[in-house]
Amino acid sequence: MSDIAAPLLAWFDHHGRHDLPWQHAGPGNARDAYRVWLSEIMLQQTQVATVIPYFQRFVETLPTLRDLAAADEDTVLALWSGLGYYRRARFLQRAAQECVARHGGELPRDFDALVALPGIGRSTAGAILAQAYGLRFPILDGNVKRVLTRYHGIHGHPGQGAVEKQLWQHADTHTPSQRVADYTQAIMDLGATVCVRSRPQCDACPLATDCVARRDGLTAQLPSPKPRKTIPERDTVMLVLRDARGKVLLERRGPQGVWSGLWSLPEAGDTDAAWRIAQQHAVIDDAQALTPFVHVFSHYRLRIEPLLFDGATAHPTIADNPHLRWCGAGELASLGLPAPVRSLLQSL
Repeated sequence: MSDIAAPLLAWFDHHGRHDLPWQHAGPGNARDAYRVWLSEIMLQQTQVATVIPYFQRFVETLPTLRDLAAADEDTVLALWSGLGYYRRARFLQRAAQECVARHGGELPRDFDALVALPGIGRSTAGAILAQAYGLRFPILDGNVKRVLTRYHGIHGHPGQGAVEKQLWQHADTHTPSQRVADYTQAIMDLGATVCVRSRPQCDACPLATDCVARRDGLTAQLPSPKPRKTIPERDTVMLVLRDARGKVLLERRGPQGVWSGLWSLPEAGDTDAAWRIAQQHAVIDDAQALTPFVHVFSHYRLRIEPLLFDGATAHPTIADNPHLRWCGAGELASLGLPAPVRSLLQSL
């Protein structure tokens, strides 16, 4: 057993998280591969507390891999709505469909077959094989990177190729042959609850004695931050066309770009263009400028100026366009909507 596995497992037995909803749902109370996989995808760039209600709602509606593969895309995106990074949800469903077509409706136990599926990288494949099947494979998510970076005193941003290669070597060395599922959960838990990004609880850490960052006073400096880049800003006008019954016009976005495939509000580059687009879809009399707000993506900031056209009368040609629909408030829950659009509509 590696030099960190024994103390880490002992810590996990007393302080780790043992009741997460994806941990014990298979035959004989074992971990179910579908649920492990779903949780791993949801937890990418998202905290456990945020993920839990989404996960529970998702598996209540789509309890098996075959259910996910057969589901309507709008259902999948509606269940995902609010988690962001919607590409993850599309890859999830595409991978499920490939599992049905090629692997008998199950996630394969072969590493190469797993990483060949859409949206499954090396760490996610390792987590599925280790936690669901008990096979010895290392993982390297953000929490694990932070633990290993500090423990070994590794400088340089963990996302850089050379640094990441070094971290993978350490991850593999430390992964034990026994209790692999518990070990992978333990090192993730340690990073999430003790070896946190700011103000780590070193006094409660089972690895503190040999941790280079703690010894050298580098816990605030490691992991090294990602080199900063200026985040560009963009502006858009969102058209809120609402008819006398309270229904709002939604437009399905194309296959490319942000929020691809989701139902959203029509957009324009400026107010004049917004009026022209609104008049193409409905008879309108007046518009009210609503309070602008900013939505932050990973690579840019979007400043949104909502423009409300109340009492609009729909042109009949809308019925001929499958990418446009008038929706009442009761229909919104069943559609995949971007989080800021859903919040905007709920505020009206």
